[in-house]
Amino acid sequence: MVQKIENFEDLKLNKQILNAIHEAGYQEPTLIQQKAIPLSLSGHDIMGIAQTGTGKTAAFVLPLLMKLKYAQGNDPRALILTPTRELAIQVQKNIEKYCTYLDLRHTVIFGGSGAKAQIESFNDGMDIIVATPGRFMDLYRNRTFITKQIKTLVIDEADKMMDMGFMPQIRQILEIIPVKRQNLLFSATMPESVMKLSEEFLEFPEVVEVTPQASTVDAIEQKLFKVPNFKTKINLLGHLLNKEEFTKVIVFVKTKGNADNIFKFIERKITKSVKVIHGNKGQNTRINSIDSFKDGDTQILVSTDVTARGLDVSMVSHVINFDVPLIYEDYVHRIGRTGRAKNDGVAITFCNMAEEYYIKKIQKLINKEIDLFKIPEGIEIEKTPFIENQEMLREIDHQKRKENPDFKGAFHDKKKKKKKR
Repeated sequence: MVQKIENFEDLKLNKQILNAIHEAGYQEPTLIQQKAIPLSLSGHDIMGIAQTGTGKTAAFVLPLLMKLKYAQGNDPRALILTPTRELAIQVQKNIEKYCTYLDLRHTVIFGGSGAKAQIESFNDGMDIIVATPGRFMDLYRNRTFITKQIKTLVIDEADKMMDMGFMPQIRQILEIIPVKRQNLLFSATMPESVMKLSEEFLEFPEVVEVTPQASTVDAIEQKLFKVPNFKTKINLLGHLLNKEEFTKVIVFVKTKGNADNIFKFIERKITKSVKVIHGNKGQNTRINSIDSFKDGDTQILVSTDVTARGLDVSMVSHVINFDVPLIYEDYVHRIGRTGRAKNDGVAITFCNMAEEYYIKKIQKLINKEIDLFKIPEGIEIEKTPFIENQEMLREIDHQKRKENPDFKGAFHDKKKKKKKR
């Protein structure tokens, strides 16, 4: 008979870890933790299907700490791979929190910043590495560390790993770490690419699924506005952000240019309490902006999808999708920034005529129709500029050709007529 798990003591964690997680304010284990931790402690390979905000980081970190127990030797014994530096930093911070009363050595390594400090972190030996795949291979080739003692491999956000094209680097990593090891793979969705990855390195895994694939948190109220163009989206955004209930907001956009423009609009017209992060921002700037938002010093964060995963911020009142994401799974991760830790949240999406195609795909993915709302009275509906209208029509043509290769739209290449002799 399986023991019912009601608190962290039931998970047979040691006193040092229990003290740390109680000090962190954890009351009871989440469902993914209840299911995954006992299996991990028993040494099973695990395939975990869990969306962000379900507590999956603790689900793989806590049993790992139990397994490692204390600092030992010079070479790392566990490797956690993440797709983005933001997620790597977040996982590292959680490890630091859980290790309050342990002497385990851990570090985080990622690209986009100097390697010197990251290399120096290995000087006194290492137990756990949290890394992005590219930087891990760079430092391995630089002989910063030896991999022969790695006995546990965790791949977090595997679906995003595949979206970002990390399969070649993961295969390289699998070749340089010991074959005999415990493997844990976590993913919010289970597309074919992730299934293929799991078949390559998991051995008789236990499948732990706490929510249906790509489902959205029940606590999140989802709203959709059909908005004709960029300027009208800006008008609607300004109207919403002026409401009192929009206390802590993330605005997601597709491009770095849009992110900068929307940031300037909010700073000029709404509030100075706003930050923007995207790929062109330096690592320190991005970290400082996220920390300011987490601490409550910043009310609004404008971001590209660089932070859709790995941003663990409590009490986010609203997520606004200024643009509809082209990768449908990213919708789940974007809106998962609100409604966390049993709190309610609201996710609002703006959609122009060229984005309706992606909304239909998203609704099919989440198996739910997003509630459609009318643009509130008093908001000026701007006329769509000719160039923007043409871009949307071209995109619609592209979508129709994707569904039907024989489709000939308004923008297809017309054959030149032969001149009559």
